[in-house]
Amino acid sequence: MTSAGGAMQFGVFDQNDRGPYPLGEQYENRLKLIEFYDAAGFRTYHMSEHHSTPLNLTPSPSVFLAAAAQRTSRLRLGALVYILPAHHPLRLAEEICMLDHLSNGRLEIGIGRGASPHEIEYYGIDPDHAPEMYVEAYTIIMQALTQRQVNFKGKHYNFENVPIEMTPAQLPHPPLWYAVPVPEGAAWPAQNRISIVCGGPLPRVREITDRYRAEWAAAGNSADDIPLLGINRFVIAADTDRAAMELGRRAWPVFYASFMKLWIAHGTQPRYARIPEDFDTMVRNGGALAGSPGTIRDRVRALTAEAGASYFISQFSFGDLSQQEVLHSAGIFAREALPASREHIARVI
Repeated sequence: MTSAGGAMQFGVFDQNDRGPYPLGEQYENRLKLIEFYDAAGFRTYHMSEHHSTPLNLTPSPSVFLAAAAQRTSRLRLGALVYILPAHHPLRLAEEICMLDHLSNGRLEIGIGRGASPHEIEYYGIDPDHAPEMYVEAYTIIMQALTQRQVNFKGKHYNFENVPIEMTPAQLPHPPLWYAVPVPEGAAWPAQNRISIVCGGPLPRVREITDRYRAEWAAAGNSADDIPLLGINRFVIAADTDRAAMELGRRAWPVFYASFMKLWIAHGTQPRYARIPEDFDTMVRNGGALAGSPGTIRDRVRALTAEAGASYFISQFSFGDLSQQEVLHSAGIFAREALPASREHIARVI
């Protein structure tokens, strides 16, 4: 992995929310976009996992990533995150091994307990048990990826002398990712050499990256070897600032309706990932970048420096943006931002 003191790297995040195309066409369009990300030089394509919601029409990350692996050659691929309580841990470990080999060692593993209690409730899981299930499942998956036998006794899972016949292509296991919403959440991934991604307001992101660096240094690690510290933002690039904002204003309400559907149905609100109803506020808050090539280039540089990030993750596809609009936007971003990834960026402390 590249350190925060090395070259800035760039990835893509995709909710694969309901767009303007029939489902099969949406899948094919996404795979063509992923082919472009591969050719353009993005580091990784990250995708979410959600269930029973138009926020995500690819609820099985492993299935979609298997297809993406066959359409790419360099781009790294991964779920951000696998919702561990929604998976049988032994089955997920097997899928991870398969994907790592199908992609020739390009898999990245994001892990989490799930942001929406409503989604896992539909799966018959008590949301209050999700944190415990997550910890147990993580332990089991790590055993299954690194040992020849799984033995585990817990509150939610019990396994005795389960033989493991596969190992991943990347040893001891593919790189891990963790989404961190609050500064105290940076301690565990820093102590376990896990890359992180952050959303939310810039000041909070900076608190998280600062906390990660402090925990990393306290463990006696070198700053040159620090995992990636990622920041995730919506991005629309167009020929002019005005054109980019018009696209965002049109697409955002469609995405917002998908994002909020289950929360509204249950009369609740997201705990951490709250977003405004209008795109202008999202841009003012720094949660989205929209503008001309020059605007995008300057905003990315300023934002990553302010956040203390070493990895910028763009969400190009959302709402009713067309395939051509997304390709144009991602193309501008690649031309303006990715060349900077080959330049030395001073460490942000």
